[in-house]
Amino acid sequence: MAIQSMAKHKTSDAARVIRQVKQLEAVGCEIVRLAVKDNADAAAIRRIKSEVKIPLVADIHFDWRLALAAIDSGVDKIRLNPGNIFKAGQVWEVAKAAKAAGIPIRVGLNSGSVKRSKGRDIPSAMCVSALEYIRLLEKCGFHDIVISLKASTIIETVAAYRKMARHCEYPLHLGVTATGLPYSGAIKSSIACGALLLDGIGDTMRISLTDTPEQEIKAAKAILGGLGLRHFGPEVISCPTCGRCEVDLVKVVKQIENRISYITYHKSDRPVKLAVMGCVVNGPGEAREADFGVAFGKKDGLLFKAGKPVRKISVSGCVSTLMKEVRRKHG
Repeated sequence: MAIQSMAKHKTSDAARVIRQVKQLEAVGCEIVRLAVKDNADAAAIRRIKSEVKIPLVADIHFDWRLALAAIDSGVDKIRLNPGNIFKAGQVWEVAKAAKAAGIPIRVGLNSGSVKRSKGRDIPSAMCVSALEYIRLLEKCGFHDIVISLKASTIIETVAAYRKMARHCEYPLHLGVTATGLPYSGAIKSSIACGALLLDGIGDTMRISLTDTPEQEIKAAKAILGGLGLRHFGPEVISCPTCGRCEVDLVKVVKQIENRISYITYHKSDRPVKLAVMGCVVNGPGEAREADFGVAFGKKDGLLFKAGKPVRKISVSGCVSTLMKEVRRKHG
């Protein structure tokens, strides 16, 4: 499951886009989509490609010729919207150029642009539109296809992807469109993408948020990590606190989260699990199940390592102690 995002700057502003793509790559993004609104955007792809490492997708709407220009600039993938680029001759020209360049085409639908027949629900309309477009591409001998069917609601998005998964075996790019601000958007995306991923559906994913693209990557990593599909670093388990907690656990956990974000992590590593618990009710049990953990009492905490109690540590020394153990584990 590859993590994708989209640059927020106009593509022709190549210097700003390059900086943002590099920032995204640094936080774990693996594919970046670029809006191509005009020929200046398409031409800028050549310079951007020369200075970044991760694959770039040209997002094309309305004017099929921009897809040809983006391909000429060396883009790694084309996204076409069947809602606004649908004439057979135009689609064939793009497919022919993409095939010659050896790059895929994403058939990217969303509920706002799909054509609906009377009495047909949105998921069905999206699937019908996608399948018609796929047949058009296949007729000209093009099969390097990725599909996305993003609706603005969880139910419609999940239904569309599940339906499509029953009708074809092409890779699916997951996402919910126009989810809104970070908190609600991340929740909507987590429910929809989580449900599909648990079904074994999905190959790439973008969490669309009205926020910086780095936050999209953070949300995607949290979803994949929470499902155990990928691991990006140490996992922190902490209690929600209650009236029994007598330490500032929120402060401690935030410090730990900040420190572990800088730890170099290798994909082959088994994720280190840290448990930080605020009282003696469930704390010791949770701490024993982690690689390293601490269960706090009134003034200090009991450190656990590999499920066994080791020694008492102070609240002030908790973060540095756990970080030493994690670094030792990572070598």
